[in-house]
Amino acid sequence: MEYMAYFLVAIVLLFIIVKLFSWPIKILVKLIINGVLGAVLLFLVNLVGSYFNFAIGINWATALIAGFFGIPGVIFLIIFKLFL
Repeated sequence: MEYMAYFLVAIVLLFIIVKLFSWPIKILVKLIINGVLGAVLLFLVNLVGSYFNFAIGINWATALIAGFFGIPGVIFLIIFKLFL
């Protein structure tokens, strides 16, 4: 059963790698810039928010939202944290 899980993870990673290489370079650069900008903003929100007793937990979901959507993703996370 354990080998089956490794096999499924390998298939998913292979699919992601093939998909990434099939995208144009311009889209990849934009995705990388959004990811880095989202991670930096998430770090800054937590740094500044520590003075106001506000923090956004960094886990796979918040990292994915901040990394994929960039600035709008971090704004969404802040609004989501404030109202829910």
